[in-house]
Amino acid sequence: MAKKQKKNNGGTPATVALTAAGTPFTLHAYEPDPASPSYGEEAAEALGVSPGRVFKTLVADVDGELTVAVVPVAGQLDLKALASAVGGKRASMADPAAAERTTGYVRGGISPLGQRKRLRTVLDASASDHATICVSAGRRGLEVELSPADLAALTSAVVAPIGRA
Repeated sequence: MAKKQKKNNGGTPATVALTAAGTPFTLHAYEPDPASPSYGEEAAEALGVSPGRVFKTLVADVDGELTVAVVPVAGQLDLKALASAVGGKRASMADPAAAERTTGYVRGGISPLGQRKRLRTVLDASASDHATICVSAGRRGLEVELSPADLAALTSAVVAPIGRA
């Protein structure tokens, strides 16, 4: 697990939402490297956790509606599978500025929890293979560990196979 662990001290909208919901979670902090090419893989390495248990939050545009995809950092988002999971026809990655403006988070720190505007969410089915997974807690260098079932419940997520290796 992480070398540094902190309890929630108000923190980010994501940790506030988790606390308000009474959801058990563990907060993991690490020092992010601004030059790192992959925020997610950097998080997995810093936390000493398998990249299959660390999930990245991506914002896509599905038929004109912003949609959150939560997939393992070790893989990629399958845009066709995402569109299909929400009954859409076509998906593309959202404009980063629109994703930041809508969620209230900066790129590399977008959390599926505590977003400014709640977006429909799809969680990759591989999350169910783990007792807990890590997702961004709302800023670079801060991850929250929780059960996939709790994440799905709090975000009203559809669980579907949307990731690919």
